[in-house]
Amino acid sequence: MRIARIETFTVAPRWQFLRMETDDGIVGWGEPIVEGSADVVAAAVSALSELVIGADATRIEDLWQTMTRSGFYRGGPERSSAIAGIDQALWDIRGKALGVPVHDLLGGAVRDRIRAYVWIGGDDPSEIAEHAAARAEQGYTAVKMNASGKMRHLESASEIGGVVERLHSAREAMRGGDVAIDAHGRWTAAVARAALHAIEDAPPLFVEEPVLSEYPTALRDICAGTSVPIATGERMFSRWDFRTALEAGIALAQPDVSHAGGISETRRIAAFAETYGVGLAPHSPLGPIGLASSLQVDFASPNAVLQESSLGIHYNQGPDLLDYLVDPEPLTVRDGWFERPTRPGLGIEIDEAAVRAADGNVEWRSPVWRHEDGSLAEW
Repeated sequence: MRIARIETFTVAPRWQFLRMETDDGIVGWGEPIVEGSADVVAAAVSALSELVIGADATRIEDLWQTMTRSGFYRGGPERSSAIAGIDQALWDIRGKALGVPVHDLLGGAVRDRIRAYVWIGGDDPSEIAEHAAARAEQGYTAVKMNASGKMRHLESASEIGGVVERLHSAREAMRGGDVAIDAHGRWTAAVARAALHAIEDAPPLFVEEPVLSEYPTALRDICAGTSVPIATGERMFSRWDFRTALEAGIALAQPDVSHAGGISETRRIAAFAETYGVGLAPHSPLGPIGLASSLQVDFASPNAVLQESSLGIHYNQGPDLLDYLVDPEPLTVRDGWFERPTRPGLGIEIDEAAVRAADGNVEWRSPVWRHEDGSLAEW
């Protein structure tokens, strides 16, 4: 069973899918994407295809090692994401060839379901309350929202107070459910300390990316100085990247299976996090293939805690999470939970005709934010 061809498709709203076919006709799918850099990742997939096409599709680990280590220059988000999409497709093919879900190949299921959480939109407390209440009506017991908009190096008491107000508003609307907040790396260490102190009496489920991942010393000091659970990892692409975060004392590791080397490396990151007593909550604000891959890791990882879903996220203008699937049932949330996938491979069937029809002309880019003085702000 050898790899015969690889194609990529860039589709709305901001996703990229990979189709891999073997010489005996088995098709596997992956999702290689860095938000805002689909074209760069597609070029990386094309370059890596020279190593992959013609290879034995069953040798997943050898192919992962070859793609990762054969070049003199290694790593980075675009290359790691290209490897991730290829790796996902290889696991999908292997599961389909054997007639089992991928988590069976990773050691078997350790749970029957996993808790789901979704994003809510809106910047003011009244909008946030409305969105949170709608999610509660849909059966979700956990949501996540942005902690703030752009933040300066030092921030005013009123801006810090706004973080607290929005959190309280969402929590009340969730009627006993949980609220997490995402700082998106917009806070400096000074702002993070002030904000975490302000919410400590009524903390969220977790705070994501209170500081950027390139500041490991600040992350360590923040974790040591607060009782609020800290989560991070969407901008970390290997187990080596995660080492400093785990040593810093985070509560949740958030590798993205479409960024961090695919199912193979995400499963290793999950196991590495276990050695620090850290939970797993895979980052997944993207499409259905990334989510399906995350779920396969979740159901084989004892320390998996909850799973993000992009259904209804504000980025999804036009197509949404389930729209490229023949049958949405495997990724449907019921009463706030994802049920264990039982179908072969990644457990989903991609609507190939819909993907081919949607391919191209998607040029989503990350916004460029500036402060009132004209200097660049973290988005």
